Amino acid sequence: MHAMTLRLSPGDDLRAALDQALRAHGLSAAYVLQGIGSLSVARLRYAGRDEAAELRGDLEILTLAGTLSEQGPHLHMSVSDADGRVFGGHVSPGCIVRTTAEIVVANLPGERYTREHDAATGFAELVIRPA
Repeated sequence: MHAMTLRLSPGDDLRAALDQALRAHGLSAAYVLQGIGSLSVARLRYAGRDEAAELRGDLEILTLAGTLSEQGPHLHMSVSDADGRVFGGHVSPGCIVRTTAEIVVANLPGERYTREHDAATGFAELVIRPA
């Protein structure tokens, strides 16, 4: 395992930047170990919901974790608002960095991640193969 740290800038889309970093570094399997920073917009899909909720304002990233594959990231995040209320869920496109986001990513060179339809869940789920 090799870890690298990414720093995202104001205006970056969190998911898109992580997807771009995966491709730029030629990775086929990586894991977001942790992320902190701030967002001006968070788009989170809550458990059992089909659509993402959009939160706007000064938001702090408390936790960020998930897998990165060639089919795209699968990320979960918790954020707090200016009043300290905490929200969490599946990270959807459109999470916009406010000041910075510092993210530690682990490259797993011996593995290759793909997402394939799983008949049991009905969703595209993680499949792990040797690289």
